[in-house]
Amino acid sequence: MRILILGGHGFMGRHLQQVLKSTPHVVTCVSRADGVDLRDYAQTLACFQHLNPDAIFNFAAHVGSVHYVSSRAADVLADNLRMTLNIYQAAQSACPKARIINPLSNCSYPGDADIHLEDDWWAGQVHESVYAYGNYKRFVYVTARCFSKQFGVDSVNLLVPNTFGPGDSPDPNKTHALNGMIIRMIQSRNAGKDEFEIWGTGKPVREWAYVEDVVALLGLALHRESPLVEPVNIAQNRGYSIRESAEMIAEEIGFKGRLVFNTQYQDGALRKVLDDRRFRSMFPDFQFTDHREGIRKTVAYYETVL
Repeated sequence: MRILILGGHGFMGRHLQQVLKSTPHVVTCVSRADGVDLRDYAQTLACFQHLNPDAIFNFAAHVGSVHYVSSRAADVLADNLRMTLNIYQAAQSACPKARIINPLSNCSYPGDADIHLEDDWWAGQVHESVYAYGNYKRFVYVTARCFSKQFGVDSVNLLVPNTFGPGDSPDPNKTHALNGMIIRMIQSRNAGKDEFEIWGTGKPVREWAYVEDVVALLGLALHRESPLVEPVNIAQNRGYSIRESAEMIAEEIGFKGRLVFNTQYQDGALRKVLDDRRFRSMFPDFQFTDHREGIRKTVAYYETVL
């Protein structure tokens, strides 16, 4: 099978490469670093025509921290909408039998939702702090459904919790939320500071997913007999508050200072925990990495690169 990973040099793309490298698949990674700007339809079409993939993992995105996607909302939305339409139009033209696998961030759920049920995905507005990025992820689903309906393009849409793990950017403003907190706390410890500032109140509860678990499940989705156009949660139905995760990080890195909370920063939604019933019906035996163990492995990585 010929597999194309869009955004393949990024955080999740690199981990997926590791999962696939022991398989007989021919894997190609594409990003702007390779001279393919997915915002340009001609470049996207030429790439798909040349590679003729059987499957496309769509990790390409203009994204950053909560504060970044809020302050750059129009840029984030415009770039991501263009990429999504170009990907589907090019696939329909160049490789219409290819399966497109989309990780959809759980920030696309209604901002006031407590437990995230797939049937309630459209039941309210995306939280204001991630309005552009969360609505873009909903647009990915709309695009996938329309291209399935008219052209039979095969898509898999999986709703992904807050992902963390080794290999992400060392810049806390460009990395995933939990990784960013690990980076900043290590930097505070190394600088000998006696306190660590947490952005927000520390009260929001988040379901975290270790990156190796996420890409393993995306890999399993590649071989499903039928597509999953209707989104399905990657879910453990278990969350931790920002404070709880910060305390785990402090223990792992040996930070002895005080945790303080800067409430001038937005908290985002108060709770994001995904219902796992539909997930467990499809992947009943999947075992997730323990949250503390995932933090331990992530800390070990950042200790070597900071």
